[in-house]
Amino acid sequence: MNYSLHLAFVCLSLFTERMCIQGNQLNVEVGRSDKLSLPGFENLTAGYNKFLRPNFGGEPVQIALTLDIASISSISESNMDYTATIYLRQRWMDQRLVFEGNKSFTLDARLVEFLWVPDTYIVESKTSFLHEVTVGNRLIRLFSNGTVLYALRITTTVACNMDLSKYPMDTQTCKLQLESWGYDGNDVEFTWLRGNDSVRGLEHLRLAQYTIERYFTLVTRSQQETGVTTVLSMTTLMIGSRTSLPNTNCFIKAIDVYLGICFSFVFGALLEYAVAHYSSLQQMAAKDRGTTKEVEEVSITNIINSSISSFKRKISFASIEISSDNVDYSDLTMKTSDKFKFVFREKMGRIVDYFTIQNPSNVDRYSKLLFPLIFMLANVFYWAYYMYF
Repeated sequence: MNYSLHLAFVCLSLFTERMCIQGNQLNVEVGRSDKLSLPGFENLTAGYNKFLRPNFGGEPVQIALTLDIASISSISESNMDYTATIYLRQRWMDQRLVFEGNKSFTLDARLVEFLWVPDTYIVESKTSFLHEVTVGNRLIRLFSNGTVLYALRITTTVACNMDLSKYPMDTQTCKLQLESWGYDGNDVEFTWLRGNDSVRGLEHLRLAQYTIERYFTLVTRSQQETGVTTVLSMTTLMIGSRTSLPNTNCFIKAIDVYLGICFSFVFGALLEYAVAHYSSLQQMAAKDRGTTKEVEEVSITNIINSSISSFKRKISFASIEISSDNVDYSDLTMKTSDKFKFVFREKMGRIVDYFTIQNPSNVDRYSKLLFPLIFMLANVFYWAYYMYF
């Protein structure tokens, strides 16, 4: 199918350079002195079939690529993808577009529709679009030897399979793969124009980093309120870290381990407060028991002595023979049960005193030393394991 393009007389004036296209002849005047003659687009594309690749039926077309990374706007761990804006440049030889001279000229981007271009696409791209402000961000340049340069500005969101087992100390490898949609290796071959230097922009790229917000302290009524609030905050962080990340093939991630360590120390501090407070109450109760112990012993002794005396009087003044079946020991039995209760309470008190901390202030004193020391050791093992193993 042949296409005919009729160009009217157009003159563009910009500073000291002027370019005019008239009919089938393209005249470029630079500085109003050196003139050169380039073929008109209509003559150049006469008999051109954009539906057939260059070297159709022969050697595959060599597509040389260069890539400029303009920005990487986001890297999402939850969606496992990244969004980047790139400048994709493709070069290939098309002998049908050879013209005389050693110059090149740039065509309007809308003329791309009349030329053959490779059907390059981004593998694993979720969404992609070409920028259209203020016009379509595409460029087509023709060289006299038949080389075609085709440049595009693309923003794409590409999937990236991430291994988050060491998150947030993880290192991910995200790929940007380019392939031909319809042609195979017998028709099109992709190569990098300048090897490893074909990709530029990453050396100056700075990704946004997350920083910890400012923290401040408040005076609270009780240490227990602060401990409970901190435990709830750590629980919220642990739940948030798990819900904000995708379900991966690993059950425990590095951030889960670290938050678990922090939660253990926060909960341990709350338990330390509970132990110290309980020990203080027990110490006060022990002092109260010491003052009433002698009074209870005297009372129990008097009760037992009075019971025995009453029992003896009954034996002395009885006029009948007393047998063991007729004696009423109820009064004596009640008093001895009180003695057994007292002995039982005394035994239990000794057991409780054995496990009671004699000086509750030592709990806080030792905790101030042990908690930071153990936390530092835990961090040393944690970071050494996840950074070097």
